[in-house]
Amino acid sequence: MEDLNRMAVFATVVEQGSMSAAARTLGMTASAVSQHIRQLEAQSGLPLLQRTTRKHSLTEAGQRFYAQCAVMLQAARQARAELEAEREEPVGELRIAAVLGLAAPLGRALAPLLHAHPQLRLQLLLDDAHTDLVSERIDLAVRLGSLPDSSWVARPLGRLPWWICAAPSLLGPQARLPEHPQQLQTLPWIVRNTGKTLVTELRLQHLATGTSAQLHTTPRIICNQQQGLQQLCSEGLGLARLFSLDVAEPVERGQLLRLLPDWDCGSLDIWAITPQRHALPARVRLALAALQAHFAPLAMP
Repeated sequence: MEDLNRMAVFATVVEQGSMSAAARTLGMTASAVSQHIRQLEAQSGLPLLQRTTRKHSLTEAGQRFYAQCAVMLQAARQARAELEAEREEPVGELRIAAVLGLAAPLGRALAPLLHAHPQLRLQLLLDDAHTDLVSERIDLAVRLGSLPDSSWVARPLGRLPWWICAAPSLLGPQARLPEHPQQLQTLPWIVRNTGKTLVTELRLQHLATGTSAQLHTTPRIICNQQQGLQQLCSEGLGLARLFSLDVAEPVERGQLLRLLPDWDCGSLDIWAITPQRHALPARVRLALAALQAHFAPLAMP
């Protein structure tokens, strides 16, 4: 490493035309610059500079040596310039990990950033099983619910409510919508993978009165993937607890019914996770800002 430093000093001396000018450029003393040159010459056993009282010139060996030093110095400058550009401009590949259910909102959140910066590439890794953030070189992960202890930095994005939904065909054209959780007890349910137990427990709280209710249901269908739940629910096969963000449009169009809107059916916190708090590349900083802006309506109180 010391040799590389001396080579950079030598190349700067040649470029600046004198040791004193090189010393000013490098923020060193002239004697320190001279010492680096003498050490290079001692190591090589060859003179690199012909010195006079007023100027110096390269020897033949010095010319050949400078050509290689100049390449190294230019590569170092280019590397530094690329690092500075990455800090200031969103370039390169942005690697984001998230659960499948967040694919659509992430696409909407990041689209303006990608349109504005054509040199930015996105690698979106969607998996309901948590991706190994280190081995996959993840820049930013979006997680739901409680987080395990980690050295990564978590920033809250919002809170995602659950809605209990059903297809209109499940209840029938003449049926009245349920008004109390107990009226859902006998209906078929579709739930996420519940492990070994076949009974699903669901707790609800009335938003106005604070009254609590608890349901114990045996699901008709179990699915390990949130989008699968929504599709099965849309087919009229059972009730499902779905993300409000996913079903707001189907509910508005009447393709799904939201049941018990006056009851809190639970929620999940949304988190953005990055490897560190400071010195984030521009692509990560801007992606984080885009996500925070997009999920702002769901901001945690």
